[in-house]
Amino acid sequence: MQVLQAGRHKLILLELEAEMVSEVARQAGFESRVRESERSIQIDLTVANHQAPLLLFDAADPANLGWFSRCQFYIDGRTGGVMQTPISVSNKRDRAGRNQTHSVRLRISKELPVTFRLPGKQPITEQVFYALFQNFLNALMKTGVAVCGGDIVQPLAGRGEGIGPRN
Repeated sequence: MQVLQAGRHKLILLELEAEMVSEVARQAGFESRVRESERSIQIDLTVANHQAPLLLFDAADPANLGWFSRCQFYIDGRTGGVMQTPISVSNKRDRAGRNQTHSVRLRISKELPVTFRLPGKQPITEQVFYALFQNFLNALMKTGVAVCGGDIVQPLAGRGEGIGPRN
């Protein structure tokens, strides 16, 4: 980790390794394709041999209350940002434009404001990020990640808006 000064702005530069990010994804059960730039890492995740969709659900749907009460991660549906993390999420689509229920695209920001803190005011380091990333991937597979508001990131699990008439 380095601290960069750009004029009057200070940034934390995480020295994340694309191979390590890919290895964490593999350990969590995902196949990954990683592209690295100076400022971020983009990773396409696909889970193979998994019957159910990734547990990305609509937090506003009352039918998902059980998932919402036990989830650790929340996504701002208008921006794709995973709240209080350097990760953002987007849906992957097939050729017909439908969401792929077993795939997502993540962007991991390597440059953060020097004031960035994780929940509990914990400062971020590379080791802390890898643990956070592992927890996030496990949540996508096992406990659920809530999408809050907006329509940029769409839920993959739970009851959808377009399924049948409402009672």
